Amino acid sequence: MSDESQNQQTVPTERVAHKPSASEVSRAPLPPDPSLCLESDSLRRRALESRVLHKIEEAEGYGFNLDEQRMLTTFFDMAQEYDSRRDLLTICVLLPMMFFEQDVRVYLRVSANSWRLARCLHIPAQLPASEPPSKPTMVGSSFFVPIKGRKDTSELLGFPLEHGVLGWIEVVGGAELSGTRRLFFEKYAGRIGYQMHNRLARAKNREHLTFIQNLVADIGHNVIVPNMTFKLFFNRLRGSITELERLLLAAPMDTPREFLGELDVVQTRLRAQYEEINRHYEQTSMFLETLLRRRHFEEGRYVLEKRMVNLLKQVVEPQVERFRSRLSDRGIAIDLSMGGIPDKPVLLMADLGLIAQVYANLFSNAVKYTRAVSTPEGLSRKFMAYGWGILSDAFGPGKPGVKLNVFTTGPTVPEAERSGLFQPGFRASTTGNEHGTGHGLAFVRQVVDLHGGLTGYEAAPLGNNFFIVLPVEPACE
Repeated sequence: MSDESQNQQTVPTERVAHKPSASEVSRAPLPPDPSLCLESDSLRRRALESRVLHKIEEAEGYGFNLDEQRMLTTFFDMAQEYDSRRDLLTICVLLPMMFFEQDVRVYLRVSANSWRLARCLHIPAQLPASEPPSKPTMVGSSFFVPIKGRKDTSELLGFPLEHGVLGWIEVVGGAELSGTRRLFFEKYAGRIGYQMHNRLARAKNREHLTFIQNLVADIGHNVIVPNMTFKLFFNRLRGSITELERLLLAAPMDTPREFLGELDVVQTRLRAQYEEINRHYEQTSMFLETLLRRRHFEEGRYVLEKRMVNLLKQVVEPQVERFRSRLSDRGIAIDLSMGGIPDKPVLLMADLGLIAQVYANLFSNAVKYTRAVSTPEGLSRKFMAYGWGILSDAFGPGKPGVKLNVFTTGPTVPEAERSGLFQPGFRASTTGNEHGTGHGLAFVRQVVDLHGGLTGYEAAPLGNNFFIVLPVEPACE
């Protein structure tokens, strides 16, 4: 081997194992929800299978030829491609001409009692003399077929639709059509009605979004900003109370003791009321700013703003103080003798405002639904308790979570009802005559899901334990 070839040899280098980035790490899917599998919903499956088979049999009975089938398919595809109402109506009259050289006109309601020609290939020499019927009918030499919306189409339009009819298609020269072709145009009118409804719904959604965006701006200007000025008022009030304390301490020696005593009672009462109102203000302000956060409305969902949160100091204790008087008014004690509150502080990466609102919902339920129970010792007790503990493998090996509990005494929720507890609008039979919307626990679940956590319920010997489990995430550097 020559010196030159030796010099050209490459020097072996050490192979360094590739360390995948966080985005490259394969993540296993979340555990499946049994309710989403058809094996757990056999009744729904059988009902829909029966409907599918009926539709197949019905379609075969139509006897539509290949061009008719192609036209319906083309209409569906193009209706998805073109968004505007004008384009949809153009497609409605264009396809019959291109496939069958058939002149079709579309009429639509503009109010509960008026209708007009909405799209045609050319202006007809004469319009219908009266409103067509609400079922397929021959009028002169034309075949009229009603275009029917869905149940809530009238709500989207803002006026009632008699028999659900939002318009008609006129098949010019329809007297010469075969029975199958007339049936074809009836089905065609049905598909037009479906697409019209969808466009009305999308337009209404856009209106709602525009309104919400404007509303959020108004809330920021007329609610959030003025609310901040209350802090100034509270600071002035606190200053006045402090000045009253100073005057009491500096009162002349000859001031009657009875008078000073009465002033001291007034000052102490003012201080206590100020502290309670200020706590309520701070919590209400936080909830307002969190729930009315502009990004929620812009993105159409709750958007988390996570930061390191001291669970006890920033979340639990403020809510306990907020609800303490309401619990006391109902004779509900706060019992911490059951343990479950660690000595060391629990720090979480969480959205402070939303997690605080989760606790507010759970404590609010405690106020409403806690009931007296008899203990094994024969004592009558009515209390709520709270606590938490670390679960080392809550979200998989080496993936810890913190389980947060709110326990209340009272009759347990029937087992058959427990799966619906965190569903919107659901109220258990144990709620009695207490006012409620069934939204509180649904909100809890939504917020906890956004944090990647879990919600649950446990029946206990003396009552009910509602819990959430949140991941213990490292703080972002």
